[in-house]
Amino acid sequence: MMGSKGHEHENKFNVHPINREAGVQEPITDEKWQAIILNDKSYDGQFFYGVKSTGIFCRPSCKSRAPKRENVRVFQNAEHALSDNFRPCKRCKPTNRRLPDQEWVNQIEHCMDINYSVRLTLNTLAEMCHGSPYHLHRVFQRVKGMTPNEYLQQTRIARAIDLLIGSDKAISDIAMLVGIPNTPYFITMFKAKTGYTPADYRQMNGIK
Repeated sequence: MMGSKGHEHENKFNVHPINREAGVQEPITDEKWQAIILNDKSYDGQFFYGVKSTGIFCRPSCKSRAPKRENVRVFQNAEHALSDNFRPCKRCKPTNRRLPDQEWVNQIEHCMDINYSVRLTLNTLAEMCHGSPYHLHRVFQRVKGMTPNEYLQQTRIARAIDLLIGSDKAISDIAMLVGIPNTPYFITMFKAKTGYTPADYRQMNGIK
């Protein structure tokens, strides 16, 4: 849910990169892959799987959206998945306990932190985080005091700040990289959030 070399700075959005350490995992076999995409309950208890694009791990029987195979990690047990910094699914409860709202919101934040560069609608985010769009929006806003869209905008602007200061990429390229391909809209939103245009912000920090 970032400093650049040679330029020490802080941005007011306080967004940090993901730092996942390697944990215990197994290669995914065709048999296990089939169990995942078919939501085969008979494999529950035999293994768990995590999805790198969401940071969430599930039972094989979970009715969540089928992941991409290259994004899947397989674990012998829930403890191994947790040790690799995956978070338990709200829907299938792989740790056999109800997921508190704060932990679910942490999952939602994490999902936006690692997927900010692609188009994320509320429906897509809800699918990725295993809940309904209405419930996700309501819980996130209650816990965080902002909507998921506001958090996503905050994350994108924070990433843009790092790119403006830490690279010489064109503003249009930066807009694309942070998930806002409409450059005029990106400039307008950046100024609304920071008080500066991207070009002015870059110049203010001594980058030509």
